[in-house]
Amino acid sequence: MSEVKVEKIRQHYDAIAGIYDIHYDRPRGRCYHTHISTHVMDALPKGGRLLDIGCGTGLFVEKYVKKSGTAVGIDISRNMIKKARVRCPGSPFTLGTGEGLPFRDNSFDAVSSLLVFTYLKDPQEMLAEAHRVLKPGGSISICTLGKKLLTSGIPAIYQISEKIRVSHVVMKDFGERYYDEDEMYRMFTGAGFCDISVRWCSFAHIDMIDPLFSLAQRMEPFIERRIPQLAYNICVDARKPRN
Repeated sequence: MSEVKVEKIRQHYDAIAGIYDIHYDRPRGRCYHTHISTHVMDALPKGGRLLDIGCGTGLFVEKYVKKSGTAVGIDISRNMIKKARVRCPGSPFTLGTGEGLPFRDNSFDAVSSLLVFTYLKDPQEMLAEAHRVLKPGGSISICTLGKKLLTSGIPAIYQISEKIRVSHVVMKDFGERYYDEDEMYRMFTGAGFCDISVRWCSFAHIDMIDPLFSLAQRMEPFIERRIPQLAYNICVDARKPRN
């Protein structure tokens, strides 16, 4: 992804910071975000020190802190950071990207990232940085759109939406890339992680119309257990070796 695309992402999220929570922290959006958050949360140690990459308005940081841990957030958008500081006044937030983390080696017990990985300019460098700042034995968990038949047409939809000026939190052409299980295994292994687990979650998409959303929500547990081919978010959990 070019520097132009990175700047486009920054400008977009600066512009929509004020309405972001209307999308992800209202009844339907809250259900969706809580669902993927639970998948990530369950893979992380409780009571540790977390780094959330692409923290947005601090939705996941808030959830983790409520579980008795402490958390630091980093995001590319200055306006998102401002919102996060209001939401979580006791947690530090900093401006930056996952590919160049401004933290010391072995600083965190856990690293998380929700709905950001597809936007990264250099995902392998982000994983290397996450590995560096994790303590030995520390955990990482990410959740993002994966490479599936159901997601293959999304970039085209975003391109069309942008051309016809659809006002939407995420419908922008950022040149995002999606990854399948094998690609995730290779990237996480290449970064030095072990105990890598890849699974699929989410069937009730936040932008489904009613009553489809309610129906998909009821079917979601069955889909994730029995027909993961129909889920569209890919979740990856891994650990930094202890030695």
